[in-house]
Amino acid sequence: MSLRFLLILFIVASCLLGCKSKKKIAEGRKLAKNEQVALSKMDKLANPSKPVSNEEAVASYISKYGQIAKDEMLRYGIPASITLAQGILESGAGRGSLSERANNHFGIKCHKDWTGERVYHDDDLKQECFRKYKDPKYSFRDHSLFLSQRSRYAGLFRLRKDDYERWAKGLRKAGYATDPKYSDKLIRIINRYDLTIFDQDVLGKKRKKPRRDNAKISTYTIVKGDTIYSISRRFNISIDTLKDYNGLITNEISIGQVLYLQPTKK
Repeated sequence: MSLRFLLILFIVASCLLGCKSKKKIAEGRKLAKNEQVALSKMDKLANPSKPVSNEEAVASYISKYGQIAKDEMLRYGIPASITLAQGILESGAGRGSLSERANNHFGIKCHKDWTGERVYHDDDLKQECFRKYKDPKYSFRDHSLFLSQRSRYAGLFRLRKDDYERWAKGLRKAGYATDPKYSDKLIRIINRYDLTIFDQDVLGKKRKKPRRDNAKISTYTIVKGDTIYSISRRFNISIDTLKDYNGLITNEISIGQVLYLQPTKK
């Protein structure tokens, strides 16, 4: 009788220990999952903003340096559209190595007459000498001086200030860059981001406004290459106003989307 009782106790004890062991394993797995979720949340908090797209970087660059480009055009006669396009192309919209390390937005090398600070960077040759500035605005001024004080660029200043295509081709022909497609790239940037509006501001030309029919709301259908910035410039509407007309919270738009260009009743 006592033997049977001891056997029953042994079986019950074994069952209890097995249950506790399984419970601990289950709890351990649950804890690991919770830890994983917590780490995932911490990663999101550490990187709350998504990477800036190229379109956003260019729009920010234009907004930041557009007035400087116009001021330089007033003083030295270089189309603001050309200055901005070169800055965007040469500096990667302010994100390139030279612009970050040296505030050099135009890839201007040291040359013999440069006495200021300098950095070394691989370009056509390894570790070439490039000019360094304390602030990007000095890079814009040096760009104006660089073009206006060198005889090989003299022909550019006989061109019309609103003829950005000939300016772009003239820069390539004068040897500003070795890239055979340099002028095409500048022209493409100017057209894509409507940079001629900065030239028009300086020259006092009126911007073209969209036709507005009282009986019909003006709209625009987004095509490939459009940005909220380029559309606002094209129709002379501020980004905030355009977003307000269309109930947009962010700057994200998509191909085929129809935007209102004036207020609606709804």
